[in-house]
Amino acid sequence: MTLDPDVAIAIREVVRERGVSFKEALNTLIRTGLASRHQDVPPYRTPTRSLGLRPDVNLDKALRLSSELEDAEIISKLELRK
Repeated sequence: MTLDPDVAIAIREVVRERGVSFKEALNTLIRTGLASRHQDVPPYRTPTRSLGLRPDVNLDKALRLSSELEDAEIISKLELRK
């Protein structure tokens, strides 16, 4: 097994802190990581908020509108340079 340099350094720090062998530190860290997979972690939820959009505004073509507005802005800036 080949360890990435940053992982090997982190394990050596655990060896120094706990005063255990490299093998013991590695096995403990692997066991801890494997055990954490089985913990019931609730899924992350993002709260929703009303955006205050009017019902008469259709957002189906929002990207197209945004692109057209951006194009118009670029054209007006280019015209100012002339």
